[in-house]
Amino acid sequence: MMRYASVTDRLAGLGSDKWAVHIRAREMKRAGHEIIELTIGEPDIPTPTDMLDVAEHAMRTGRTGYSNGRGEPGVLAALSAKYTARTGRAIGPEHILCFPGTQTALSLVMLGLAEEGDEIITGDPLYATYDGVVRATGATRVSVPLRPENGFRMQAADLEKAVTPKSRVLLLNTPHNPTGAVLSAKEVAEIGEVCRRHNLWIVSDEVYELLIFDGSFASPLDQPELADRTIAVASISKSHAAPGFRSGWCVGPAEFTQKLLPLSESMLFGVQPFIADMTAYALGQPSAAAATMRESYFRRAQLISKRLDGIAGIGADVPQAGMFILADIRATGLSGNDFAMRLLEEEHVAVMPGESFGDNLAGYLRLSLSVADDKIDAACAGIVRLATRLQQRKSA
Repeated sequence: MMRYASVTDRLAGLGSDKWAVHIRAREMKRAGHEIIELTIGEPDIPTPTDMLDVAEHAMRTGRTGYSNGRGEPGVLAALSAKYTARTGRAIGPEHILCFPGTQTALSLVMLGLAEEGDEIITGDPLYATYDGVVRATGATRVSVPLRPENGFRMQAADLEKAVTPKSRVLLLNTPHNPTGAVLSAKEVAEIGEVCRRHNLWIVSDEVYELLIFDGSFASPLDQPELADRTIAVASISKSHAAPGFRSGWCVGPAEFTQKLLPLSESMLFGVQPFIADMTAYALGQPSAAAATMRESYFRRAQLISKRLDGIAGIGADVPQAGMFILADIRATGLSGNDFAMRLLEEEHVAVMPGESFGDNLAGYLRLSLSVADDKIDAACAGIVRLATRLQQRKSA
């Protein structure tokens, strides 16, 4: 019998298994069923044409060759300008590495910070791929509960309880997927103080930075006392409606990026120059795509909350940010998994069960806001019908 590396066992069941409802919905669509799909967070507006024009021009003028391990000079300069302005400190190319999207950035950053015997702390709920990112390193994931009564925002006291001598990294996500919670600067400082006392790295996933409805963005990278232990990761996937271009980066201490560079180069040797040129252009001006998405996602979140909150035992509060809204269906007596699968089979509406995002979201649903208003309205009607049927059966 052939042998495999232990990483394949650590990641077993952590890939597409969490997306079973989404996969089943796609199967039903291929079979000819009309499905309202609220499962994934893909922008519903096209990538801006001016960005496409820059990429096309770059390709046609020969920007299709090899790059380098750190990133193309143009995009490094654009990122340096962005983060220098944001932090108020000099952030040069030596602080930056470019990658094909945030997922790659997270994976390589974690491989550079933790290994077997270490612990990586995350919130719970958490984005569905974080389990795999952590386990790939050999480290153990330790959860900090993100409580509904705190708006799903991590509390420093809860983080303190999770820290052990094996703790090495806190994986922080603000604005948060799937809850849409946004940490304040005060909360970030309090969390950062715990990390400073226990000598933890902070990896800050900031991909939803430009999609905040309520509140302002705060990052540990922007706080000088935390900068030497913080690595921020982000991309243009959400902020500029360009997920398929896979253009992301990390920003952190120069020593860290220099240490990580050989690991990055052993896996991939740079991103496509024409995509780097498009990214540099996009970062050089305010994102019109983000402004459009903020308006439409906030409006849709309000629509869903109006249609669902307090109806048939469902709870649905408007989030602070992002592309999703949560629906609390615990009063129906079903798990999020069971409710989501029944909703798909009986009402042809596809949503993500909360259990895909951690134990603390059991009995919830995550609904994408990147779907047209009329489809959202129809999806809400289907959710209410199912919840009402379940409520009537419980009463009987």
